[in-house]
Amino acid sequence: MNVFIVHAHPEQRSLSGSLRDVAVETLTRLGHEVQVSDLYAMSWKPTADHGDFPAVDGEKRLFYGQASKEAFLAGTQAPDVAAEQEKLLWADAVIFQFPLWWYSMPAILKGWVERVFAYGFAYGVGRHDGEHWGDRFGEGRLLGRRAMLSLTIGGREPHYSTRGVNGALDDVLWPIQHGILYYPGMAVLPPFTVYEADRLSAEGWTDTAAAYRTRLEGLFTETPIPFRRQNGGHYDGSQVLKPGLGAGASGSAIHLLQPGDPQERPIVPPKPPCPALPTATGCAPAARSEHSGERLRA
Repeated sequence: MNVFIVHAHPEQRSLSGSLRDVAVETLTRLGHEVQVSDLYAMSWKPTADHGDFPAVDGEKRLFYGQASKEAFLAGTQAPDVAAEQEKLLWADAVIFQFPLWWYSMPAILKGWVERVFAYGFAYGVGRHDGEHWGDRFGEGRLLGRRAMLSLTIGGREPHYSTRGVNGALDDVLWPIQHGILYYPGMAVLPPFTVYEADRLSAEGWTDTAAAYRTRLEGLFTETPIPFRRQNGGHYDGSQVLKPGLGAGASGSAIHLLQPGDPQERPIVPPKPPCPALPTATGCAPAARSEHSGERLRA
């Protein structure tokens, strides 16, 4: 299988860097093909701006979402963006390795998402009508792939519990796991998490590395987080959870499948819009959507 690792930490000798190395070694030993995008080492450009569209007149007002769609379909994206999209299409699983900074991902990784998850590639895909509002949240370009976060966290584990001062980790990670990874169709595995990362002892590292190897061995067999699919029949035409579903849960947990829920409708794979990427096959012309700006600012 093919595994793509996206690493975001400025120090190669960090705990995050060590976990990246464990992943490469373990996955290679298991017979998988591995590619790594080390964003700091690559001097990745984190800002989404005019420079992403060489074919666009820099003097004109930039509508970033629309420009990203046009560049994606025409094959005029910045080369670094197109290269990362190719890695995502190549992958069967994607691992994001980073420290949790200010309850989120480092800015360089957020910039990677904003530029690489282009309109027409990761969002703005599929028809928008009735209860089917785009191919998203369990459907989309990256359907069939798995994703997992591997996190280093400075705080103690109780801080990230349901009653902890930072809030439950599942809620902290909701915008990333559900809003970024599940949105374009990836099946999201529970995160691998190292707490008190700055105080990890040598013995603690040995145990951590062993635990991570075990998780990596189950990368393609572990049960994903049971997010509800937007188009599975559990949401109404306004994409609001239908009455009677989510009973007994609260917050983001209502969007997880529960025992006794109605079976979701099967996915009908659509033909994706035709991008000018070498791996694109079996695609169709992109449909116009009035909600093209659903993921990026105008």
